[in-house]
Amino acid sequence: MKNSVNYHSNKLLDSELILNSDGSVYHLHLLPEHIADMVLLVGDQDRVQQISKRFEKIEVKIQNREFVTHTGYFNAKRITVLSTGIGTDNIDIALNELDAAVNIDLQKKTMLPNPRKLTLVRIGTSGALQSDIPVDSFALSTYGLGFDGLLHYYKPSFESKEVALSKAFKAYYPFAEGQTNPYAVRASERLINLFGEGMVKGITATASGFYAPQGRSLRLQPKVENQNELLHDFKFEDNRIINFEMETAALYGLGAMLGHDCCTVCAVIANRFTQQYSSDYHVTIDRLIDLVLRRLTI
Repeated sequence: MKNSVNYHSNKLLDSELILNSDGSVYHLHLLPEHIADMVLLVGDQDRVQQISKRFEKIEVKIQNREFVTHTGYFNAKRITVLSTGIGTDNIDIALNELDAAVNIDLQKKTMLPNPRKLTLVRIGTSGALQSDIPVDSFALSTYGLGFDGLLHYYKPSFESKEVALSKAFKAYYPFAEGQTNPYAVRASERLINLFGEGMVKGITATASGFYAPQGRSLRLQPKVENQNELLHDFKFEDNRIINFEMETAALYGLGAMLGHDCCTVCAVIANRFTQQYSSDYHVTIDRLIDLVLRRLTI
């Protein structure tokens, strides 16, 4: 996806760029100096400390609601860790406010002429959609396939491969009435190359919920009852859908539109087809954190 920012020098309205009394962005409570150029995104608040305890030094600790931020140093490289909570709605808040904090003059409320480019790496958990993907392995999302609808509220400029993937899926999948058309966004090539070795790579389906949107049924039935089998069988060129989660497509879309590099790597803690679940996924996440920090700070 292409950068979609239209630079202008007009002052942003107070009702659009809402700031706290200390001048920080509204939900994240962050100022520009709080944010490193390398940002690790996690869903779980507790995972922030799980990562930052590895830092040599922590210089920032800020929390507001589910958004917890620690900034410090690992291997002498400055890194921010931010919890976003669950779902693409929270990604909308986190990405827009991270970008605003570093690319808008918060005092004047005008765009900065020379924007900062952030490296945004999401460390998450997911369920595999292919029977040959082992539990406790690592998955890298080369594409996010968004079923959430968030990007339909923006004006994205998709690359040709992204358009081809979304068209191929729309032609394949028997959409039920009222379902949102999916969109596809590719990860940063630089980050695919940096993190991809030794990981399962493929398309990640980004769902708008945990139960019916991911094919689960407790007391309510999903509209498309064989959804997961359909996702399992879909192929686009050499790509297949490897896992489910709830943030990646929105992260890739908003990140690319704002000019940032984005990638998601997930610990596979369940396999939806073999019905396996990790016996101790915390160990797997620790391994993934160590791997990401090591490769990010080479």
